[in-house]
This record gives sequence, C-alpha cells and structure tokens, in this order.
Amino acid sequence: MSGQLGPSQVLYIGMEVVIAVSSVLGNVMVVWAVKINRSLRDTTFCFIVSLALADIAVGALVIPLAITISIGLQTHFYSCLLVACTVLVLTQSSILALLAIAIDRYLRVKIPTSYKRVVTKKRAGAAVVACWTVSFIVGLTPMLGWNNLQKMKENGTQITSDLTVTCQFENVISMEYMVYFNFFGWVLPPLLLMVLIYVEIFYMIHKHLNKKVTANSSDPSKYYGKELKLAKSLALVLFLFAISWLPLHILNCITLFCPSCQKPMILIYIAILLTHGNSAVNPIVYAFRIKKFRSTFLKIWNHYFCCKERKRPTNFQSERSDFQGRNSI
Repeated sequence: MSGQLGPSQVLYIGMEVVIAVSSVLGNVMVVWAVKINRSLRDTTFCFIVSLALADIAVGALVIPLAITISIGLQTHFYSCLLVACTVLVLTQSSILALLAIAIDRYLRVKIPTSYKRVVTKKRAGAAVVACWTVSFIVGLTPMLGWNNLQKMKENGTQITSDLTVTCQFENVISMEYMVYFNFFGWVLPPLLLMVLIYVEIFYMIHKHLNKKVTANSSDPSKYYGKELKLAKSLALVLFLFAISWLPLHILNCITLFCPSCQKPMILIYIAILLTHGNSAVNPIVYAFRIKKFRSTFLKIWNHYFCCKERKRPTNFQSERSDFQGRNSI
C-alpha cells in the first residue's frame, strides 16, 4: 500500500491513535493504582499488572508499528518480521496472564484456608516470569525460520535481492505457523481451559453459597459472595479478550484453508482494531466492576489531575479498613 491514503485508511489510523492513547493512559492508571494502594498488592493483581504492562506496550509500540505497516513501508524482511513477532509475544503474554489469573481464582475458591500458604508472592512472581518466557519463545519462533522468506524467494515477486519487502503481516508470517502452532496450539487451548476453570469456579461458589445460606453462616457467605463478584469481573475480561481476538484468527484460518476466498479490507481493519481495542477496555472493566480499582482511580484523579488534595497520598492507609483481607472488592 503506498501513495495517497484512502478514506478507510485515514479512519483506521485515526481510530488506532485513539485506541493507543486510551490503552497507555488506562493501563498506566492500573499499574499506578496497584503501586500506591497496598490492598491491591496480592497475587491476582500481580497478574493483572503483567497484563496491563503488555497492554501498555500494545498502545506505545505495537499500534504505532501497525500504523506504519498500514501505509506500505518498504523495509528489510527481518525488520518487518521482528515487528510482527512483537505483536505475537504481547498477545501470548496476555493469554497466559489471563490463564494465571483464572488458576489463581480457582485456587482461592478451592483451597481458601491454605491458599495464602500455597500461593505466595514469590511463586506468583515466578509464574509471571514463566508466562513472559513462554510468550517470547512462542512469539519469536518465526524468527528462527518458520516464516515466509523461502516462499517469497521462490515467488521472486514480493522481495528484492537485498531482502526488502512491503512490510505486511501476511507477507512475512507463515499462516501455517499462525493457525496450526499459534491458534490451535497456544490460543485456543488456553481459552477453552479458562472457560472450564471459570465454569468450575462459579459452580463451587454457588455450591458454597447455597450451603452457607442454609446453615445461616454469614462470614463464609460474605467471603464467597465477594469471590463471585470478582470472578464475574475477571470472566468478563476473558470474554472481551476472546471476542476481540477470535475474528482475526478466523480470518487467518480462511487465508490458510481458502486462499482464493476474498477478504474485504474493511473486515481486516475491523479485526485489527478489535485486537488493539482490547488493550484499552480492561481498565474500564476494572473501574466499573472492581471497587478497589474504582476507589483508587478516583483518588489518583482527584489528587493529581483535579488538585483537590494538597498532601501526598500515603498508600491509602485510611482505606485499608474498607479493604479488609485479600478478597474484598
């Protein structure tokens, strides 16, 4: 794609800019909230911060690169491939962070009495490192040879002798890799596993709530009631991730299994915008669904942007009584 930009491209680029700014600002607020509110520093929110960092990188790095690609940049094959792999790394890290969150919530409901002994901050940190390590391995696999370089050399029409190409995702990334390895191997199975985990979480919570109601035991009922609210919020994050990413993966499947099928450019733009837009919606979900985040966001806004308070926040010590335990929301 080169020359004058068409109306659809101009609209696409404008929406990408809005998404990028929203994603960076929103997820910076998430990290900021966890930093200054001690009641947010448990294992679940450790994984949420990992997810937020990936979303910040999408807004600050991936979207500008995607805009550059959309205007038909001519670049070296491996430079373009590295750009595409960056997207894959961040996507995979988001998926694994969501999986870690689901497992964490499952353990919190399954073994509430021994949870704090089993899921320590050190182990949660190790899990975050493991998630990012796997993400880099999966996302950078095309750099090791599973790409379209050989195919482009054989065709001889899309690449020059010095390996200069029109930098587009489908030009450099193998659809066999995207469908068989990435989608069928590292996207779809974790998503299905997370669905099963949340179904089991809701089943266990409702079973405990029914038991506690009949036994007239208020404290456990309150505990599981809070767990149910937070599980619903995190399941919503998972649902939004799935509906944001599945359209693009379906288009990839069409590209691989039906090469002659026409894909309207508008559909491709919409699918890409959905994937990027997902990085901006999570902070909105947290703000409206999780009381801890909503309260802390308002404190940050009032103190730093509305100048309603002169003194420096002191880690919300006064709020800690409202956030008793690691399970309040």
